[in-house]
Amino acid sequence: MAARNTARKRAFQILFEADQRGTDVLTVLADWVRHSRTDTRQPPVSEYTMELVEGYAEHERRIDELISQYAVGWTLDRMPVVDRNILRLGAYELVWVDGTPDAVVLDEAVQLAKEFSTDESPAFVNGLLGRFKDLKPGLRRGE
Repeated sequence: MAARNTARKRAFQILFEADQRGTDVLTVLADWVRHSRTDTRQPPVSEYTMELVEGYAEHERRIDELISQYAVGWTLDRMPVVDRNILRLGAYELVWVDGTPDAVVLDEAVQLAKEFSTDESPAFVNGLLGRFKDLKPGLRRGE
């Protein structure tokens, strides 16, 4: 589904921008929505992009805890910004969005890593999200 792929890419870009600016993801999302309504050169922000960003914002603290806990040898601060935000988005969709098959979430996250990050990043993203997939039933409980 090309529409969902585009929605994930935009959600990743919003998370990345918020991280880079040191601001709240919902503020950046609102900026993107406002720009898309006032500037015809900006593509619209889809409902699924909004769902992903808002869902991540709702579970942000738990998602960062999970990444920190399971990313062996990496702290969130030391992790490349691109990888950190791909993992955040993937972790949200994998653990809290029941309508998307796990294999699709992993594949899309790996594709984002291939497109936007280093040669080592796809394996790192796949490995960590694969671990979350295996542990999925118990991950929501820690909130």
